[in-house]
Amino acid sequence: MSRLPQGLKPVCRHSSGHGSGCGAAEAAPFQSLRSVRALVGLLCCLILPIAAWLTAQQGPPTATIGPAPVQIEPPRPNYPFPDGRSYVYSAEWHLITAGTGVVRMDTAGNERKVTASAESSGAVNVIFPVHDRFESRFDPRTFCSLSIFKHSEEGSHKRETSIHFDYARKKSTLDEKNLKTGETKHVENDLAGCTTDVITGFYYLQSLPLQLGASYEFPISDGKTTIVRASVDKREQIKVPAGTFPAVLVTAEATSGPLQSKGKVWVWYSEDPSHTPVQMRAKLGWGTLLFRLQRIEK
Repeated sequence: MSRLPQGLKPVCRHSSGHGSGCGAAEAAPFQSLRSVRALVGLLCCLILPIAAWLTAQQGPPTATIGPAPVQIEPPRPNYPFPDGRSYVYSAEWHLITAGTGVVRMDTAGNERKVTASAESSGAVNVIFPVHDRFESRFDPRTFCSLSIFKHSEEGSHKRETSIHFDYARKKSTLDEKNLKTGETKHVENDLAGCTTDVITGFYYLQSLPLQLGASYEFPISDGKTTIVRASVDKREQIKVPAGTFPAVLVTAEATSGPLQSKGKVWVWYSEDPSHTPVQMRAKLGWGTLLFRLQRIEK
């Protein structure tokens, strides 16, 4: 059964339907739906990926206007993590529904587990099928990521990737296996300190004050690292299938590392204590993907 978290009240609700057909000439852009994978990837920093960091420090999250400190801030005391809550999104390209992305957080002993999935649909599933699964674990005391596991099926490519963050050795370790050929690879990269990852970063931003005019810089890692800058730009009313919400627009982009100048992500968080991400837009080299909240499941 779908329901909204306490404190999140839509102005209105509506249903919507989306066509899923597309011609063969439109197939090429969808091949970049592999971008949809980590929440259909944003979602990056929100979803923008990858980073190296300074060790997290104690105290409440810091919102700054002007230059922002480059570090991961631990969650404020008694922060209510959105445990047991699934965000279900449609992925759209030029008003065509290309697939569905689901992101969820759960407790896992002393850790938190974040899972995400990306599934292509309609004609896209025929032209370039995507069936991806992602799991990340992080320390809820610091928001430092601990490990990542990805199972990716994208077109003819099938692989599994495991990444572990060893903060004592200051190294991230990546092991990947091609499920079609059996080929494997092992890579180690430097890790300066506490980092988040491509999916947990989505929740990290959700935990921050998100005051209008504030900016934040922090590292995200997917084996390699990128510094991401996120700025809270303006307030807007956003209408999605889940309802209509007062929201703040957060713009995120990589300022260093492999993703610098290669993409930008916009996320609209509800303007209430839950900061639910109700809409996301990712600009990539081949075009723009739009993610709209369909429902929240518990």
